[in-house]
Amino acid sequence: MANPPTLPISEHPGGSQSQQTVVTSPFRTFLSRLSASIRQSLSQRRPWLELVDRSAISRPDSLSDAYSRIRRNIPYFKVNYVTIVSLVLALSLLSHPLSLLVLLCLFGAWIFLYLFRPSDQPLVILGRTFSDRETLGVLVILTIVVVFLTSVGSLLTSGLMIGFGIVCLHGAFRVPEDLFLDDQEPANSGLLSFLSGAATSAAVAAASAPVSARV
Repeated sequence: MANPPTLPISEHPGGSQSQQTVVTSPFRTFLSRLSASIRQSLSQRRPWLELVDRSAISRPDSLSDAYSRIRRNIPYFKVNYVTIVSLVLALSLLSHPLSLLVLLCLFGAWIFLYLFRPSDQPLVILGRTFSDRETLGVLVILTIVVVFLTSVGSLLTSGLMIGFGIVCLHGAFRVPEDLFLDDQEPANSGLLSFLSGAATSAAVAAASAPVSARV
C-alpha cells in the first residue's frame, strides 16, 4: 500500500512581519499626528510682514506698558514667537554638532527604548534583561547627566534665553492697538496644543499594540 504523499510545510514570515508592524505602528501614528498638528499650527501664524511692521514699533512709556504689550502680543503672535524660539534653538544646536548628536541619541533612546517599545518585549542588553522601571530609571539618570553635566544643558538654556529675549523685546515694542484675536479661534489652538493630542494618540496606540499582537 502506497504511502500518502507528504505535503510540504513552509514557514511564513507573517508573524515577524506583523510583530514588526505592531512595533512601528505607535511611532508612525505619533509622527503622522505630530506632522499634521504642526502643519495646522503653522497655517495659523500671522503674516511676517505684520510682525515686523515698522509703523507699529514704538518705545513703551513704562514697564507696566511694556508688560501690557507683551501680554497682548503673545496670544496674537504665539505661533510666530514659537517659530522664532525654535529657530534660535536649532541654530544653537547646529553650531555645536557634537551636542546635537548627543541630544539626538538621548531622544532616540527615549523613543525606542521606552516610549514606543512594546510592553511584552523586555529590553535585553548584553544578556541582561531590564524591566520597565529599570529602563526608566536609567533614562532619567542619563537625561540628568546629559542636561546638567554636559554642554547640552547650557546650550539649550542659552538658546531659550536668547529666544525668549527676542520675543519679550518685540512684544514690548510692538504696539498692539490694531491687533485682535478671532472669536472663532479655539483657546488651545497653536503649537502648544499638538503635544497633548499627539502624546495621547501615541499612548493609546502603544497600549493597544500588545493586545493586537496577542490576537
